[in-house]
Amino acid sequence: MIKKLLSVGHWVDASVGGSVIASVAMSVALSAGALFATAAQAQDALVVSTWGGSFRDLIDETISKEFTKQTGVPVKYITGGTIDRLNKAKLAGKPESDITFTTSHIGWLYVNSNLYEKLDTSKIPNYSHLVDRAKISPYHIGSWAYVYTIGYRPDLVPANIKFDSWNDLWNPELKGKLSAPDFDPSHIIDIAAILSGGDASTWQKGEAKLKALKPNFKAYYTNDANSQQLIASGETPVQVLLSMNAYYMIGQGVPIKVAMPKEGAVLGVDTMAIMKGSPRADLAYKFINIALSPEVQSKIVAAKKASPVIDDAKVSAEDAALPGVFTTKQQWDTQAIVIDDKLRAEKTAEWRKWFTENMMN
Repeated sequence: MIKKLLSVGHWVDASVGGSVIASVAMSVALSAGALFATAAQAQDALVVSTWGGSFRDLIDETISKEFTKQTGVPVKYITGGTIDRLNKAKLAGKPESDITFTTSHIGWLYVNSNLYEKLDTSKIPNYSHLVDRAKISPYHIGSWAYVYTIGYRPDLVPANIKFDSWNDLWNPELKGKLSAPDFDPSHIIDIAAILSGGDASTWQKGEAKLKALKPNFKAYYTNDANSQQLIASGETPVQVLLSMNAYYMIGQGVPIKVAMPKEGAVLGVDTMAIMKGSPRADLAYKFINIALSPEVQSKIVAAKKASPVIDDAKVSAEDAALPGVFTTKQQWDTQAIVIDDKLRAEKTAEWRKWFTENMMN
């Protein structure tokens, strides 16, 4: 198109007067400028920092697909581990992404490092439907939720053990059958404290209780893939397990049962935030609002068996019946064990150190 316009302009320049030349030249410049602007816009993308693997795919296939459909703007990703991405963001000097997905408590470490933009919720119309447990801070909000609970293989566990309570993990018949994450022991630390009459803020009350669980541990898994391998192979037929991983494995044909102990299950909320200094903040708001739409939230639940973080998502009766999928206020209030996110962020390093020294060594 530019080549043809320039050819016409050159022909006019050789044949007609100056006023027409100027007019055509102006038209050529405007057309070329518009074309170059469109090309630049096409190359521009919203950059999202997230975990890799299935979580990156989840975002891409649900939120990003709808975002690009509505805006024409593509989405690119920076992927990595939770702490690795936090440390990289601290050292970067300027935001490398426009939006960051991370856990609710690690999000507070971003907030404390002044890396997040304070959200203007008037730019997120769907925020009005956000459930209370997903309103993490003025800077980051939930994208989906899940629980860490007891997942087990009924074919490999004594039939008399039903896991109606977290206390059932301490059954001597489970010696050498248990695993839990080594990267975040907050779940089992909080549970041991609760069973000992305390909570996360008085977690030391559960130290003796937790040490008594040590004989039942066979392994400590390092990531989602390692968790899945250990329970699929039967090496650790009982796990403190991420509910979404359990349902994924069930879908793969692994006979796992997900328990909902009478004390509840430890709530986890993954969150979204806009990075401070993002040059595409308006697009980032659009992305977050789409993520909180009923249509997208319904797709996330269907794909991952997560809990929706809005109160108007449509969830199938089959998914709503799954342990750890919360669709009512009563479930959020009675079945979720909530560890204060700011406390969790402050204690993460201390808890990992204690757990490594007293449980893993």
